[in-house]
Amino acid sequence: MAISKSQAWFESLWYSPKRWWLWLFYPLHLLLALVVAIRRLLYHLNIFKQYQCSVPVVVIGNINVGGTGKTPFAIYLLEKLKQLGYKPGLVTRGYGGDPSLQPLLVQENSNPSHVGDEPLLIYQRTRAPVMVDAKRARGAELLVAEHGCNIIICDDGLQHYALKRDIEVLIVDEQRQFGNEFLMPLGPLREPVSRTKECDITIINGKDMLLKADEIIALNSDNSEKFDPVKSLTAIAAIGNPQRFFNTLKQLGLTFKPQPFPDHHQFKVDDFTGIKGNIIITEKDAVKCREFADKRFFVLPVRTEIQSSKEQKLLALIKNLKIERKG
Repeated sequence: MAISKSQAWFESLWYSPKRWWLWLFYPLHLLLALVVAIRRLLYHLNIFKQYQCSVPVVVIGNINVGGTGKTPFAIYLLEKLKQLGYKPGLVTRGYGGDPSLQPLLVQENSNPSHVGDEPLLIYQRTRAPVMVDAKRARGAELLVAEHGCNIIICDDGLQHYALKRDIEVLIVDEQRQFGNEFLMPLGPLREPVSRTKECDITIINGKDMLLKADEIIALNSDNSEKFDPVKSLTAIAAIGNPQRFFNTLKQLGLTFKPQPFPDHHQFKVDDFTGIKGNIIITEKDAVKCREFADKRFFVLPVRTEIQSSKEQKLLALIKNLKIERKG
C-alpha cells in the first residue's frame, strides 16, 4: 500500500511552515511537553528504574518521528569501532519484528518480519552481533555475556531512559530539521527541541553525514543482468524520508517514477504487480524483497561518510570511555 492521503496530509502539516490555526492547539503541545518532562524526572529521581550496563552504551537517536538516518550511521559506527579494535554489538527494538520472539539474535537467514528490516540490514552490512529486544538492558547484557561485546550501540534509544547511556548521538535530517517544532500529533517531535542541547554530539544528515551512492546492482546475486538506465524505471522506498532516496537517484541522472510507501512497510509480491520495466529500491527495503525479487529488481547501496571534525569529536568521546566498569 502506497502512502495514504492522510499520511501525506500529516507530513505536509508537520514539515511546512506553521499554519495559523495550529497555535490554537499550543496548550496541548505544552501539556505533552509537561508529560515528557515528568517522565524524565521520574527516571532522574530513580522512581522509574534505570539499568546500567556492564560496558559503555552509546545511544543513537532522534527527537523526530520517522527516519533521520540512524541506520546508515549505526552501520558506520559499528564498522569504525571494529576498525579501532573494539568488539561492538547493537541492541534495538526491531521495529516491525515479532516481540514474542525476543530476545532474538539476528542471523544471516533471519526473517525480516521476525527481527525487523533495519536490524537485518545492519547485521548483513557489518557482521557485528545485533540483538533485537524491546527490553534493551536485557539485550545489551546478552551481547556482553554471550558475544563478548565491550561496547554497546543502542539504536533508536534516545527516549528509552530505562537504559543508562554514556554517550548520546543525535541524528538530524538536514532537509526536514524539526519541522514545525510541535510535539505529536500536532508536529513530528517526540520531545521538545530543547532536548537536543543535552546530547553529546549532533550529526546532521546531509551536512555532517553524507550518503554516497555506490554502483547500482541486481538485488539477487543469481541475476547477471546489468542495470540499464534507458529502461523505464520505478523507484520504490519505504523509509522515513523517501524523498532523500529519490533526490539521490536524480543526482545520478536517472529518470524514474517515484512511489513512496510507509516506513517499514512489509512488501509482498502484489505490491509490484503491474510494474513494467526495472524497479530500484533501497538497501533497507531490499532485505524484505530478496525472497521474491525477479530480474526487474535493482538496489542502490550507499556508504556513509562523516565530516572530519565531527568524526574526530565522536571518536574522542568514545576513546574517553572506560570499557570495563568495576562492580
